[in-house]
Amino acid sequence: MGKIVFLNEQYLKEEDAKVSVFDRGFIFADGIYEVVPVVDAKILDKVPFLERLEYSLSELQLPWPLSKDKCLEMIDTLIQMNNLKEGGVYMQVTRGVAPRDFAFPKDITPTLMAFTFEKKIIDNPYAKSGVKVVSVDDIRWKRRDIKSIALLGQCMSKEIVKNKGAFEGWMVEDGYVTEGTSSSAYIVKNNTIITRPLSHSILPGIRRKLLLELAEKHHIKIEERLFTLEEALQADEAFMSSATTMVLPIVEINGQTIANGKPGTIFKKVREIYIESALNVAGIIH
Repeated sequence: MGKIVFLNEQYLKEEDAKVSVFDRGFIFADGIYEVVPVVDAKILDKVPFLERLEYSLSELQLPWPLSKDKCLEMIDTLIQMNNLKEGGVYMQVTRGVAPRDFAFPKDITPTLMAFTFEKKIIDNPYAKSGVKVVSVDDIRWKRRDIKSIALLGQCMSKEIVKNKGAFEGWMVEDGYVTEGTSSSAYIVKNNTIITRPLSHSILPGIRRKLLLELAEKHHIKIEERLFTLEEALQADEAFMSSATTMVLPIVEINGQTIANGKPGTIFKKVREIYIESALNVAGIIH
């Protein structure tokens, strides 16, 4: 039996879920998406998830396809129906079905789709070994703050990353690191976390938001500023964050070892305090 997906107010077997070829998500990539981590069959980081979803919808003038409470209820139902213990839920909203025309059509119903996937989040072996990163040119559009389903630039970059045998790519624009192809980017120098400030140039990562809040609470210094690839190569530590990796150490960039090539103390601290906080908020005993 295939997994159960949610599509437009119905729970369907994945093989039975169909979307019109005239859906604007298919024709124009006119839509947004979110990914929420799941641990012990519970959603993590509900509030910032809903906040960012609302922001992306608003920026594209898309209506909520469900109320916030119904959205969380739908996700919980999918988790239960698929017996998901650990992994994530992918959720996508497009403008809906309409004749092909560039301008936003009026009075059409958005398409809402969601599915679950399994992934080891808490005991990720990369948290101990670290990952390798390579640099790629940032060829994306200028509204990266919107979590758009138009991900061709990231797909092209991920193919380069894969062919070079790395785990993630750090995108570089005008000499500065913007972010990872599917993650937020950080370096550490003199016990200070350095990460690019929010703007239209990067996605406002949920883990980024929470990590910086927790770091400040635990008296870890933070600098939100641009940094170069050369500066990253000379850093004391480097790490990344995303929904289903949480926080992972970066031990190599473009074939060059970072510091001693092992996960650093700041990384270990922020991963520990983030996991503890996320599980506590979700009511999970770990």
